[in-house]
Amino acid sequence: MPTIRWTGKDRVINHPYSFTDTEGQTSTRSQSGGNITSIVSKPSRQGIAQSLFYLSLVVGVLGLGNHHSFSQQLSPAARVSLITYGPGDDDISSAFGHTEIRIVDPIFGIDQNYSYGGFNYRADWFILKFIQGTLLYYIDIHNINRVAYYYQQANRSIQEQALNLSPSQRQQLFAALEENYLPQNRYYRYKFYYDNCATRPRDMIAQACGDSLTIPSRSRMTGKSYRDWMNDYLTGKPWYQLGMNLALGYPSDEQTDGWQAMYLPDQLSDQLRHATIRQANGQVVPLVQSEPTLFAAEKVVRQPVPFVAEPDVVFTLLSILVIGFTIGRYLRGRRVDRWLDWLLFGVSGFVGWFLVVLWLIRDDGVTAWNPTLLYLLPLHVPLVYWATGTTTTSKGRATYFGITAGFILLGMYLSNIPGWFDVVYPLMLLVRCLVNCQPIPVNHQTPIQVY
Repeated sequence: MPTIRWTGKDRVINHPYSFTDTEGQTSTRSQSGGNITSIVSKPSRQGIAQSLFYLSLVVGVLGLGNHHSFSQQLSPAARVSLITYGPGDDDISSAFGHTEIRIVDPIFGIDQNYSYGGFNYRADWFILKFIQGTLLYYIDIHNINRVAYYYQQANRSIQEQALNLSPSQRQQLFAALEENYLPQNRYYRYKFYYDNCATRPRDMIAQACGDSLTIPSRSRMTGKSYRDWMNDYLTGKPWYQLGMNLALGYPSDEQTDGWQAMYLPDQLSDQLRHATIRQANGQVVPLVQSEPTLFAAEKVVRQPVPFVAEPDVVFTLLSILVIGFTIGRYLRGRRVDRWLDWLLFGVSGFVGWFLVVLWLIRDDGVTAWNPTLLYLLPLHVPLVYWATGTTTTSKGRATYFGITAGFILLGMYLSNIPGWFDVVYPLMLLVRCLVNCQPIPVNHQTPIQVY
């Protein structure tokens, strides 16, 4: 079979879903209306029926007009495959990989990928909508040639899985994708775990196959939560990992089954690899017919974050310094430095208010019931300034920091952030609470000196 070759520096990809034009140039065609003259110009050897079939193809192509019309009928030669792009290091959006559905029909000259997850960086109020979860995402259609060079240069693997679908299933999937691409259906609300570039292809394929599709791991518990799966892809990005884990609440700790784990492209690819499909004659065959690697990413040793710049190390050193300073000042002169409380609890309170806003404004629920709010208590702003004020009694101050210490201990127990942050940072605040809870002696001979 003729192949298509595209290059990116020294890399070459060979792909079977293409054909050669009359001048010997190998190419694919993403639009209907490709070079079909050679198909119909020769007399049919199979009689009137085949001639009529080819004639219907020509009429279909000429009358198609717009290739996005989901009423087009695919030919028996059409193929459907799942394209999985490996994780990348470009930015956080590429860290989890990407999934597309590819439709190829050499008779009609169709070779197009359906890609969910596009968004407009220049949208009005982009940052606010992105944080809020109301930024509209959309489905896009492109030929794989348009994006292959980018993934090669980014050293991201490209894996194709040809799906063993019947003609009616291929047609149903194609029609559903084309209908999704209509302007009135194209945009949707992205939900990190529940509605993304992998779950949409998963749902489309499952809908087209119906009960003939069997995914053995679909209902099997994975032993991992949504958060656990996410963190598997963020080990090389520790600051991103910390930030995302701080923002996520209890919904992210829900244990996943196989179906839910397919919110990640690699999981979708892996589970479909072991899936089966029942054909019209009752025979059960593997869903994945073949699995060519279009581009194999080179194994490279990524430069890790310097040890002293890792968040665990940074916050551990900060905690040691603050705890040492606090205990030393208290033992030497019974001193409690209020400026340090204003700084530490003030920053914690501001971060807490940000997490509360995320909880309230996001519509996907993943930031709700966040246990880190127990030690990043929003009410520290403004209450910490009252508790450390000159007019506050010792009893009032001790009560405030005693309650705060209880919240901190509970937060340390419930928090599920990987690494040491949710131990060392709350511990630092806890030591400050304990020092502030110390009462002033009744005889006032050795009062705590406040600076």
